[in-house]
Amino acid sequence: MSLATLNKLLVSLSLFACSSVFAAPLVVNVAGITSFGEYGDASNTVLTYNVGANSIITNVSFSANVTAFSPSWLSELTLAFENADQTDGVYFNPGFAADNPGTATYNGFADLVDLDLSFAVGADGILRLEFFEGFDDFDGPDGIWNFGTITFGVQTVGGEVPPGEVPEPATGLLLGAGLGMMGYASRRRQTARKAAGAV
Repeated sequence: MSLATLNKLLVSLSLFACSSVFAAPLVVNVAGITSFGEYGDASNTVLTYNVGANSIITNVSFSANVTAFSPSWLSELTLAFENADQTDGVYFNPGFAADNPGTATYNGFADLVDLDLSFAVGADGILRLEFFEGFDDFDGPDGIWNFGTITFGVQTVGGEVPPGEVPEPATGLLLGAGLGMMGYASRRRQTARKAAGAV
């Protein structure tokens, strides 16, 4: 492999790695999560994730099966994803306009940047999720997320990987390519030394 070809490979790998680090996904398993009351009810399920200081939530994709217990409606099952201060975020209803109880599966994707709904978490890096009901029908859970996942696109600031995250495969490729380049340089020096010694 020529040096020019190797350089092109390294440049393309570094661009690939950079793009993947800047948009690290967060996948949340929603199996068994119940919602009880309206937003802020103490019985609602609240989850928090450290996605990196000042990171931007750029998109959301989902594939989930949910049940609304009668008289509650599927359209009332709601997820708020927001910053820890609860001052910026998005309300998400997978069963929007399904004004009936029952069980249904919903899939989709929303580009929050295109919709002008992207937002930054705070300096603490916390993304807060609250599963709640648009209307509290009775005591006990009004609905349940039976199974599925919700995936958030997270654009980190300055390409920093949040604490505890494992580097993505593209980052590993870049590191491997860098080690390969070091090996190539080492062989080149050894060949030069042998040639110098033969003279």
